Amino acid sequence: MAQTRRDQSVAAVRHFNRFYTQKIGVLTDGLLQSEFSLTEARLFYELHHREAPTAAELSRELALDPGYLSRLLRSFSNQGLIERVPSALDGRQHLLRLSAKGEQAYARLNNRSEDSIRTLLSTLRGDERERIVEAMRVIEELLGEKKPRASVESVVLRAHRPGDIGWVIQRHGEIYSQEYGWDERFEALVASIASKFILEHQPEREHCWIAELNGRSVGSVFLVSESKTVAKLRLLLVEPSARGLGVGTRLVDACIRFARDAGYRKVRLWTDSQLLAARHLYEQAGFERIGSEPHSDFGEGLVSETWELKF
Repeated sequence: MAQTRRDQSVAAVRHFNRFYTQKIGVLTDGLLQSEFSLTEARLFYELHHREAPTAAELSRELALDPGYLSRLLRSFSNQGLIERVPSALDGRQHLLRLSAKGEQAYARLNNRSEDSIRTLLSTLRGDERERIVEAMRVIEELLGEKKPRASVESVVLRAHRPGDIGWVIQRHGEIYSQEYGWDERFEALVASIASKFILEHQPEREHCWIAELNGRSVGSVFLVSESKTVAKLRLLLVEPSARGLGVGTRLVDACIRFARDAGYRKVRLWTDSQLLAARHLYEQAGFERIGSEPHSDFGEGLVSETWELKF
């Protein structure tokens, strides 16, 4: 049975490879209607983005046979696409860089590549494009060089800055639509909450935290004032790729500590009965459910819940 599953996986990967290579046009004699092959186009990319590499460096990076790479470089040189300059550190080595003609050829290839991908994605909705990008990210993560799994210590909590509020609104709309089927009315609610926070922000009594992992935003939460003694925890979000790292716990704990220091007597929040992971976080933090009622604000059959933590 295990062998059969492995065979099925191999067949699935080969099927995808055939599909994708045809889709992106790498089976034709010239890539992107140019005179260059896929390997030559990748060589252009490396020469453009690297600071005068050696042939040995390119061979290692591209996993190309040195003899084959030498023939490609000789062809580039004969066409006036590259220049060879002696290394200032080692006169026996020659560094490679694109000539002016080579840079022009790279620019044409790069523009055609971007146009080709835009055309490929143009028929998809925004959420479908996001699914493709996320799937590619997963493939790269699983098949690329193995890195130590991120931990909660890798996550940084910081205050919001320009651009973060737009990200909070967008990701709430996308994630809750994909995972729970909520419609655009939920995104509108998030936008109104976030807008009010920015326009009426009381720095000593209200705060927004953005969770970052390796420089990428992966979570958010807001603490806002409802009254002199009651704060509200709002817009808790953890990206699917960062779940299981304790990000949500850290965000909720940050809210509770801030509320205590600001002199609030209670922290209150609204959630939905479907959001099981969030409800578990609130229970762990000491919140108690104090009320619930059916609603259809973002879809059918929803049940809102109010939770509260007293100090």
